[in-house]
Amino acid sequence: MYNYVVFDVETPNRANSRMSAIGITLIQEGNIADEYYSLVDPQTHFDYFNTQLTGISSETVKGAPNFGELWEKIEPMMNSGILVAHNAVFDLSVLKRCLNGYGITWKKNAKYICTVQAGRRLLPGVSHKLNVMCEYYGIALDHHHAASDSRACAEILLRYRDSGADINGFIRTYKLTE
Repeated sequence: MYNYVVFDVETPNRANSRMSAIGITLIQEGNIADEYYSLVDPQTHFDYFNTQLTGISSETVKGAPNFGELWEKIEPMMNSGILVAHNAVFDLSVLKRCLNGYGITWKKNAKYICTVQAGRRLLPGVSHKLNVMCEYYGIALDHHHAASDSRACAEILLRYRDSGADINGFIRTYKLTE
């Protein structure tokens, strides 16, 4: 089994080009080994909808690092395994836009697993919204809080594995450069 970097981002507005929070849950040797959470100053405006959804506003992120500052801290974590997210293309696209927006060169491609896509194959006929999957598996969730969402996604991935699924069969590649 690989190591996995399960992450979730929250965004400040509909552009989805910056993050206002990130949660990271590390799976090592088949178990949740570490968790990390940070607010992020997106250095842009907040839409009312996003603030209502996440509870994060320009006031909340005052004093938080911007993505460029935060990247120095999280890059070792992000490099420590295969990326995993629930609806991964969304989270990966925000990550890509942040990297590009701050002029950060990381890597051209990233290996990832999407727990929504895996779930659609493993549990057809079930809604794969994060809150529905958490209810299905009895996983605690504070929805739209990046730390809780990343932890829940990690637990869903482990449930898939524990059910006998070859989760590594769901590994795909996401292009991070333009």
